[in-house]
Amino acid sequence: MTGLQQADAAPVVLASASDVRRRLLADAGLTVEVLAAPVDEAEVKASLAAEGASAAQAAETLAELKALAISRRRPGALVIGADQMLACEGRWFDKPESLEAAAEQLRALCGRRHSLFSGVCLLRDGQRLWHHTAEVRLTMRPFSEDFLQAYLQAAGTAVLSSVGAYHLEGLGAQLFQRVEGDYFSVLGLPLLPLLDILRAQGVLLS
Repeated sequence: MTGLQQADAAPVVLASASDVRRRLLADAGLTVEVLAAPVDEAEVKASLAAEGASAAQAAETLAELKALAISRRRPGALVIGADQMLACEGRWFDKPESLEAAAEQLRALCGRRHSLFSGVCLLRDGQRLWHHTAEVRLTMRPFSEDFLQAYLQAAGTAVLSSVGAYHLEGLGAQLFQRVEGDYFSVLGLPLLPLLDILRAQGVLLS
């Protein structure tokens, strides 16, 4: 526990296997336990799409389902669930399964603007205390096939961990013309509003 956290605060659990989210929280001075949530994301997304849900609703739902799965196992703890959805011209994108799939995805996004929705929620004992969904609009620049291949060769399989096949904090910055919205949300977590609610819950010093 860091000096910024209340000594008698409830334990905080991150219901995500994302190393980026864990690192964001740690860098902000928050000590959390990390437990990956057993949620079938593909099945949930398919069901939501069939119901006509928006990408923002899907991000929020997935975040809450992840938190709920862990909250049931950790009574009394504050559980953070988070998820991202990428939508471009009505199409939802998932994490690519191979570099070839990443190349196809980036070709589809090239020269277009897409939206990245980052949902986060906070639960205790299975009850939702708070939720927030942030939208960031990103415009990819037109780029050549030579650049695309060079980018994927340099970035490697790390791009497979990102729903957009890019890491804005690294080489992925070269893909973009414009980013409209919160930087932390692009990385996968609307950090500033989350820190606000954690202060309100007595986890962090205010």
